[in-house]
Amino acid sequence: MGKKHVSSGPDNFNRRDVNKIAVTSALSGISIPYVHAADGNDPTRLALIGCGGRGTGAVANAITASKNSIPVKLYAMADVDTDRLYQSHASLAGQRARPEIKEACDVPKERQYIGFNGYAKAIDTLRAGDIAIFTSPCAFRWVHYKKAIEKGVNVFMEKPLTPDGPSTRRMFALNEEAKKKDLKVGVGLMCRHCEARGELFKRIQDGAIGEINMMRAYRMQGPVASCRTKKNPGNQSELSFQIQNFHSFLWLSGGAFSDFFIHNIDECCWMKNDWPVEAQAIGGRHYRGDYIDQNLDTYSVEYTFSDGSKLFMDGRNITGCKQEFASYAHGSKGSAVISSASHTPAHPRIYKGQKIEKIWRRPNQPGLVWKWNKPEPNPYELEWKHLLDAIRDNTPHNEVERGLKSSLVTSMGRMAAHTGQVISYDQMLNLKHEFGPTNDRLTLKSNPPILPDADGKYPIPQPGILRDREYQA
Repeated sequence: MGKKHVSSGPDNFNRRDVNKIAVTSALSGISIPYVHAADGNDPTRLALIGCGGRGTGAVANAITASKNSIPVKLYAMADVDTDRLYQSHASLAGQRARPEIKEACDVPKERQYIGFNGYAKAIDTLRAGDIAIFTSPCAFRWVHYKKAIEKGVNVFMEKPLTPDGPSTRRMFALNEEAKKKDLKVGVGLMCRHCEARGELFKRIQDGAIGEINMMRAYRMQGPVASCRTKKNPGNQSELSFQIQNFHSFLWLSGGAFSDFFIHNIDECCWMKNDWPVEAQAIGGRHYRGDYIDQNLDTYSVEYTFSDGSKLFMDGRNITGCKQEFASYAHGSKGSAVISSASHTPAHPRIYKGQKIEKIWRRPNQPGLVWKWNKPEPNPYELEWKHLLDAIRDNTPHNEVERGLKSSLVTSMGRMAAHTGQVISYDQMLNLKHEFGPTNDRLTLKSNPPILPDADGKYPIPQPGILRDREYQA
């Protein structure tokens, strides 16, 4: 069996996930049971901050996962967009909602909050042991997390957690305070909760493919979500327009690269059990027409780990081109499929050599050593079950540190493409350019951190010209 690879990486943090060890009383040695501060029989309250599609889906996942854990109910909602909040509420609690979802929603008008201070009002409806859900753009993650820590509530936050170095440093510091309070925090990198990928990880760490020398990851697709945007039509404020189209703006989301490619990057780093120390990349904009977003349309990143091995990440958002959404690992003794098509099911498998069969169903595949043959439980629900179980059993559960490293490594590759420079992990972490330094002070009447020029266009990356930042505001 091969030796397990544990590297001392660029940040001196332990790369392994924290084991879920029961917290015990120092006096009795007996595990502390889940007892809600208000009433042990009362469902755990959820406050949804950010009522888009991912937030609506997260609430549904939480309610479904709670069947085999602790009961939950949606108790408050907040967004800066009235229509988005009302649409989310209708989806969860309206006539067409699934009965079990509708039954777990209790959000009257007085607990539906609109505006930039809505998150604070929603969190203030919670009690110790309740959960705040952060599914707004990551630009506001540190703002909302600070409030949750002050209130002492548990958190589920979507990926990515940060778009730049300064906000990453701030989140690291905030998380130290969260750990002091033993808050349970889940991060929406749900592939880490996939049972099939988990079995593949164990086999790789036990030497099934030898030492990993190279990994490949692909997210090549047509334009997705709001990654392409045309000019503000003028019927809404500039800030509202940008938030509505947040995938188009680096200050809000890290752009399409951070918001979408992070999953492939994260699952590859998981299998490697390490984080890359530097990245170099290329990218380009094509067929732009009337689109004014800040994204590149193609990205190709070469990540390097401390042992010299590589991860190649290829991303594309262009209609009519070859599409692929998968990740692969190549080792000294064999190779592996980490994921085959989208997030789930992953259909992971291991091959004796370097030749990988991309059609997982095909029988009698040459060189096939192992494949996952069981149904794959929904990882979007598993991540919630693991969080709820940790709250119930009072076991350690804080995924923020890992989520921050994954977000930072993703930003490192993005910045390498946007500047044309080799960007190191430490350089990205210690970067001075902060995309949204006043995100905690925005109101509905504020201007966003970037504004359009006279032609309605926004600052874009200029590789080789702007070398210390991704755009000039």
